[in-house]
Amino acid sequence: STTAAPGSSHCNTMKYLAIDYGTKRVGIAVSDVDGHFAFPRCTLKRETKAAFWAEFLALLEKEQPQALVLGLPFHVDGTECTTTRQVRNFCESLKRRTDLPIYWINEALSSNSAEQRLYEQGLGYARVKEIVDQHAAAVILEAFLDQPEEKRERA
Repeated sequence: STTAAPGSSHCNTMKYLAIDYGTKRVGIAVSDVDGHFAFPRCTLKRETKAAFWAEFLALLEKEQPQALVLGLPFHVDGTECTTTRQVRNFCESLKRRTDLPIYWINEALSSNSAEQRLYEQGLGYARVKEIVDQHAAAVILEAFLDQPEEKRERA
């Protein structure tokens, strides 16, 4: 039949939470409940593993996303870098702590793009550094939301 299945792209009501992983800071962005728009949400500091996971899981509880989107960094030539492995390890930790589906998306240059946008808005260096991670997560989420569903890659 030609009727769209529930959950197909034009009647999609999924809220996503995107993660821009960093060893010191983790940027978080969320989508609206229909999964159309990305909003920078917050930046979590990674001071201790226990404190980070407590804060992150509390955020999941509060935001109630239906899926997670994890930016996967690569070198410009498409090869893996050190951070790629760190993100894959982080993903394994996530899987042990939540049953939510997790998606990968190539996050090439998301931080650069976020930084550029913020400077264009006239923000100074200190403010940009403070919020760039959550804006990078929003860039990652926008790229994911723009992908057709069949192209989305499960972690």
